[in-house]
Amino acid sequence: MASTTKILPLRKLATLRELWRWEGRAVVFTNGVFDILHAGHVKVLEKAKAQGDLLIVGVNSDRSARALDKAPGRPVNKWRDRAEIIAALGCVDAVVKFDEPTPEKLMARLKPDVQVKGGDYKPSDLPEAKHAGKVVIVALKKGYSTTGLIKRLQGNRVGGR
Repeated sequence: MASTTKILPLRKLATLRELWRWEGRAVVFTNGVFDILHAGHVKVLEKAKAQGDLLIVGVNSDRSARALDKAPGRPVNKWRDRAEIIAALGCVDAVVKFDEPTPEKLMARLKPDVQVKGGDYKPSDLPEAKHAGKVVIVALKKGYSTTGLIKRLQGNRVGGR
């Protein structure tokens, strides 16, 4: 399956979610900005997939990502590019955009069996968790963050380019 066919509008994904529920398949949901994909992201996505049969990944829109106050100039990559990279991963079954600060509306519509977040969150930090059957927090890979990666890259600039 081409990775771009995994990027779905919410309406179509909600219909698929109903089919998957009818088939008895466990749906896992996670979300993030995924601005510059790194091994830490991949590890969380792989651990998320291990929690069920299908993995849906919500990717913040550009506007939503900017509202999170990550840093000036973020996101570095536009939504479509970030979505295509996530969709290209074998552990990901579907990618959907969301424009709010949290994926609460998205999760209310999809009602996943499991929500997975990285270890920098607690279930009490997740207002959307009430829409999932259960919440699983997975350990983060030490030393990996997009913000840290950008800072290292900025520190290695050569010749003012």
